Amino acid sequence: MTEPVIDRALVELRGVSKRFGGTQALDEVSIEVRSGEIHAFVGENGAGKSTLGKVIAGIYTADRGGVVIDGAPVDRWNPGIAQGRGIAMIAQELALVPDLTVAQNVFLGAEEHRLGVLRRNVDERFAALDAEVGFGLDPRARVRDLRIAEQQKVEILRSLARDARVIVMDEPTSSLTAHEMSQLEDLMRTLRDRGCCVIYVSHFLDSVLGVADRITVMRDGRRIDTFEAAAVSKHQLVTAMLGRELDQAYPDRPAAPGADQAPVLVARSVRTRTGVEDMSFEVRPGEIVGLLGLVGSGRTECLRAVFGVDEIVGGAVEFGGRDWTGRTPKHSIDAGLILVSEDRHKDGLVLQRSVRENIALSSLGARALGGVIRSGQEKREALEVARSVEIRPLDIELPVGWFSGGNQQKALLGKALAASPKMIILDEPTRGVDVGAKRAIYELIVRLATEGIGVLLISSEHEEVMELAHRAYLVSEGRTFAEIIPTETTVEDVLFQLFHVASGEEAAA
Repeated sequence: MTEPVIDRALVELRGVSKRFGGTQALDEVSIEVRSGEIHAFVGENGAGKSTLGKVIAGIYTADRGGVVIDGAPVDRWNPGIAQGRGIAMIAQELALVPDLTVAQNVFLGAEEHRLGVLRRNVDERFAALDAEVGFGLDPRARVRDLRIAEQQKVEILRSLARDARVIVMDEPTSSLTAHEMSQLEDLMRTLRDRGCCVIYVSHFLDSVLGVADRITVMRDGRRIDTFEAAAVSKHQLVTAMLGRELDQAYPDRPAAPGADQAPVLVARSVRTRTGVEDMSFEVRPGEIVGLLGLVGSGRTECLRAVFGVDEIVGGAVEFGGRDWTGRTPKHSIDAGLILVSEDRHKDGLVLQRSVRENIALSSLGARALGGVIRSGQEKREALEVARSVEIRPLDIELPVGWFSGGNQQKALLGKALAASPKMIILDEPTRGVDVGAKRAIYELIVRLATEGIGVLLISSEHEEVMELAHRAYLVSEGRTFAEIIPTETTVEDVLFQLFHVASGEEAAA
């Protein structure tokens, strides 16, 4: 692999603008990225940071402005040309072939051949490449059997196999555990020390500050500033991202409902075939209740069973005072029990359809007359919901896939609100969302509780549950083992209990 000269501008964008419909995604952006650096792009969802990375990688063509590679302007720019010039992108949705092996994915499209016949030296080429980087992946393992962190390594090896000098990583940590995030950060440093430029697009500011050399802040499609990471604080970044001070991360909790109020949802010793062994909890109207557990503890699986996606094989669920065991998702939606899934792309939204259509999906029957949708009513109600969850831009006829991750999440929450919920289940509601959008979602959660709607909340960011919930249940290995009052304990105490129970040690009650 040819190593570039350290600290030389590899790619420059000069006055680049990009528009999608009525949205100005980039507005006269000029920036350069250098060899031997980790350069982070940060900003609110919709600020233009991912679009900027995609222009660099040739996925998007600028409407105006120019791209300069190694000091020379380019006339044409697309992914093939970018790849030929040593620029690769690792998208948030990994582009691997699940049924092929690691080695086959790494060299897919770059196989050696003679007279049209493939040479069978893939394993040898892979061994030589992996020896340089030291990932230690099994070249014959099927990609579908790998963890997300390992699949990202396959993507990186594929980039290096094509002599990539610039690697754009778009939200690479959004699906990783803390340990996997640490491993990825070490990998970025390794690539930087080899002379590569790593462009790190992320909303995890602590990670950005810990690994980046330079940080570019985007807001409303414009480059606000580029900082040396060692000379900027998290507070300064947030202020630059928002254009204002963020006074407080979390809103005040609403008043808790009385203990004598009948619960809207009760789970008793629930057991499923998907890993739930014995989970019990209850939620009252107007109450925010959290489930706190480590990855793989069974939290999501229990929510799916309560909602009716997975079969309950033991125990019982009551909703609104009625037996809800064995009900289907349609029964739940019709009755006002709504689940907001952690995977908005797979289980929540139809990305090719408009914001209006997505918001209306969960409540079509309410505005149909003789099987015909009353489009005027649908548009009015969808616009009202979109305005209430602060979707930006407020154009409900645009495909939801054109919006940033944070605005897609707001559309997903809007879809839930349009169904007139009596109880809402939120599974990782702020995953992949920036600090400004998080605050808006927190305020929405509090508003729901204030209006008397029960909220069941899961978040891998335990602080979210501790700051928002009235009560929380601790979960490990498919079982609830303790109930806590967040205002009477700390995140550290919760983690101590979770880790000790997960390791088989006795936890303090």
